[in-house]
Amino acid sequence: MTESVEERHARLAAEVARHDALYYQADAPEVSDAEYDALRADLEALEAANPGLARASETVGADPGQGFAPVRHAAPMLSLANAFTEGDVAEFAARVRRFLNLPESAALALWAEPKVDGLSCALTYERGVLTRAATRGNGAEGEDITANVRTIAGLPQTLPQAWDGEVRGEIYIRRSDFAALNAAQAEAGGRVFANPRNAAAGSVRQLDPAVTAGRPLRFFAYATHPALAGAATQSAIVRTLESWGFTAPRPHGVYADAVALGGYYDALAEGRADLDFDVDGAVYKVEDLALQARLGAVARAPRWAVAHKLPGERAVTRLLEIRVQTGRTGVLTPVAILEPVTVGGVVVGRASLHNADEVARLDARAGDMVEVRRAGDVIPQVLRVLQDKRPAGTASFTFPDRCPACGAPALREPGAVAVRCTGGLACPAQALHRLIHFASRHALDIEGLGAKSLGLFWSQGLARTPADIFRLTPAQVAPLPGWGELSAENLMAAIAARRHVPLARFVYALGIPQVGVETARLLAGQFGTWEAVKNADEGALLAVEGVGPAVAAEVLAFFAEQGNRAALADLEKEVTTEDHVARSASGALTGKTVVFTGTLPTLSRAEAKARAQAAGAKVAGSVSAKTDYVVAGAEAGSKLRTAQALGVAVLDEAAFAALLGA
Repeated sequence: MTESVEERHARLAAEVARHDALYYQADAPEVSDAEYDALRADLEALEAANPGLARASETVGADPGQGFAPVRHAAPMLSLANAFTEGDVAEFAARVRRFLNLPESAALALWAEPKVDGLSCALTYERGVLTRAATRGNGAEGEDITANVRTIAGLPQTLPQAWDGEVRGEIYIRRSDFAALNAAQAEAGGRVFANPRNAAAGSVRQLDPAVTAGRPLRFFAYATHPALAGAATQSAIVRTLESWGFTAPRPHGVYADAVALGGYYDALAEGRADLDFDVDGAVYKVEDLALQARLGAVARAPRWAVAHKLPGERAVTRLLEIRVQTGRTGVLTPVAILEPVTVGGVVVGRASLHNADEVARLDARAGDMVEVRRAGDVIPQVLRVLQDKRPAGTASFTFPDRCPACGAPALREPGAVAVRCTGGLACPAQALHRLIHFASRHALDIEGLGAKSLGLFWSQGLARTPADIFRLTPAQVAPLPGWGELSAENLMAAIAARRHVPLARFVYALGIPQVGVETARLLAGQFGTWEAVKNADEGALLAVEGVGPAVAAEVLAFFAEQGNRAALADLEKEVTTEDHVARSASGALTGKTVVFTGTLPTLSRAEAKARAQAAGAKVAGSVSAKTDYVVAGAEAGSKLRTAQALGVAVLDEAAFAALLGA
């Protein structure tokens, strides 16, 4: 049976989660770093090509394992957004300017450094003495690896001054040391590592520090938290770190603007093979630390930095077949099945063709020779068809007009890119995978209820809607193949444990198109309660940072659809949600509702909203009697008039800033 998009998504998400646990928690990776990167990239590419899929890729690292004590980071250790082209880098700089409300004539210096392929680590110093070291973990909480990190050669145990804070950087193994390490491991009958990064991570996570001490680990430092007193720039931070005895990744430097970064990137790509450590790209950061603080972060990445990935290797292989799969939201997606080929050290056997337009643009046909690239060394892409090598007698690909899963008509709305199945919940590819998504790790996370089990329950007619899951009984489950009384009872306990869940998880579990893990968190944080989420209007949705018109339209359509309303009413009889508690419990605007209107003198709308939310406020899109403040700038319109009529407090930018300061 052909694997559907949802089945592939569920499988990839489960594989990534398993390898994350093996790598970060068990210190027993089963695949090379490149293979893992390719697996995660497959997941990201599948989600990018199918916006309706859940965003299982929106995770940072993995939860801390049991072998080490947990450590809460003083500030989140985030990932970086990726750029693959010069255009992506230019857009990064443009986004920064828009957020900061900077004109094109204003200088925007950028710091550049290599993106080291190692293990992220935070070192805590108290009065200049190293007291703790922690892995990145899941970004918020890592593992205490202090005893092991103390064994790293050249890492300062004390600083020249009595400073309190974190030094952040990357633990790595030099290429020149890696071969010798593997040779010694093989001779001693030990594990031979797949690559320097895995060797570094495995060495750091040894329970016996004496084993770690025997490994050739090194540490690159590139940041501090908080920023050093008196330092105004990223380059000043690095200079101070080097004066303290740390090593910073080189080559590095300050560049006048995004255009000037092109020369740095080209030089890094050309000299990549000559470096004694693995890199997979360049990191660009806003040089001015005050601007970094204003920019802050969104989702899982800072706004003030980006990773410019180095180009992937290319290979030529044969396109064996084009398969069309039906996704959870009914979107039909073409997938290229390739004759397996090694690209950049990873075997690639399939790649998404995204949509019908892309297949037509490539004129891809079964039997064609195609050029494949892993963009940024990870994401498989079909670049082009080698027309001069096309075999005789190949037939043009015709996109199906019926769903391959249920046979219902497949239609493409005028102006739309996606072709969708019209079968709705009657289509097994959609209904079953809504259930799989609902129970998945980042949704309700019902232990023991995976794709295979739900497929069995579906085929037996025991679970056709999310609410049905909570009505399963041991008597129904125990007699089924692969089940018994004990396993059925364990499943019932796992299901019962999910009858009361956090609001963000519940929203994500519903599988609303374009609402991934992070968007669900944003919605939960903005609205606070389930009733507020499901009754939000367009204006309220658009007031949520990170929610644009397309996402708002999907949310509104989901809650307006009659079948969904009936399913939700049924589900509400079985599950309750925990109201979301704002992260900023003591912010200057905690519990307050703020509306912005007009153009502020210095703050962009995005930065103003971000500051209000960081202070605990809810930012709304319309004014009502429940609004606490309206912040008005030039050319304020109806919102200002409404606020004045209702007696709502109106602030200018200066008063708003003063309120935040209070």
